[in-house]
Amino acid sequence: MSHDDRRLLADSVEGTSRADFGPTDWGQLGLTAAIFGSAFLWISLALEFIEPGLLSFGRVALGAAALAFIPAARCRIWRVDWFRLVLASVASLSAPVFLIALAVQRIPSAVAGMLVSAIPLFTVVIAAIETRTWPKRRRLAGLAIGTIGILLLTAPNVAGAGAEAIGVLLVLLATVSYSVAATVIAPLQQTYGSLRVTLWILVVSSVVLLPLGVLGVPGSTFEAKSTVALVILGVVGTGIVWALFVGLVGRVGAVRSSIVGYLIPIVALVLGVVVLNENVAMIQIAGVAIALVGGYIISRIDRTAKPEIPPETPSGEVPTGEVAEVPPAAFQMCR
Repeated sequence: MSHDDRRLLADSVEGTSRADFGPTDWGQLGLTAAIFGSAFLWISLALEFIEPGLLSFGRVALGAAALAFIPAARCRIWRVDWFRLVLASVASLSAPVFLIALAVQRIPSAVAGMLVSAIPLFTVVIAAIETRTWPKRRRLAGLAIGTIGILLLTAPNVAGAGAEAIGVLLVLLATVSYSVAATVIAPLQQTYGSLRVTLWILVVSSVVLLPLGVLGVPGSTFEAKSTVALVILGVVGTGIVWALFVGLVGRVGAVRSSIVGYLIPIVALVLGVVVLNENVAMIQIAGVAIALVGGYIISRIDRTAKPEIPPETPSGEVPTGEVAEVPPAAFQMCR
């Protein structure tokens, strides 16, 4: 990869927004975290009667069907980007949804939800490797603070939860996969938009997971509770939420959007209190506060970086051929 290629990748991974999070960003992040966090509950309910392979295929197929009703999502992706699209599909959905479905059979869903808090850590490392650009000290400080908060938040739930090591490993592998996906999705979203990219990711994932879905049919029964859980998981917990998240990744970047991983355990904690009437330890309340501080620090931009200014002609215009600020062909016509 050339120096220019790495610079372009770094720009896309950082997102199109060069501003601190505003109300819209925080609102979209919070809604995404709420849906992602509750998805583990629906997975647990669906797995009571549905095999992991069929669950994995069903949720992505239902998500694709839901987004297919939106005309703007049905536009095509140019052939040159199909390799990146397939990679994004496998990393963001095909692999993780099956790994997590297998994991929730072995560990409590709440523990699985809390383990994905490692997403920001893995995303920072993967983005640094891909772009060969080490993150700034403030971002590393926010990452460290957020991680400490998550450790305090999750410790009472993870310790003594009876989680099998293989289940924990499966969730961590899924988390690494999610982190890779975020860096791959960013350039696609910036070219084609959220709805189109999400629909095609879901379509490709449905094709990849179809064999597992077929194999899972004989061992599954479509009881009302599990079927309803699967429909909610597919339409809302996969289709809608991924459209929201893909838009966030393209706008604020892979690393800053990854702080959703800090919010998911908080959602799991709130659901435990509200739905299951669980008790909250003081150490967990402190962990929530610290994690939010870390997430806030990561959400802010690096103001020490100087933006590149294109050269100007004596008349003050950008020379022809230096910068081609034209709408991408993908947006000019939907065929």
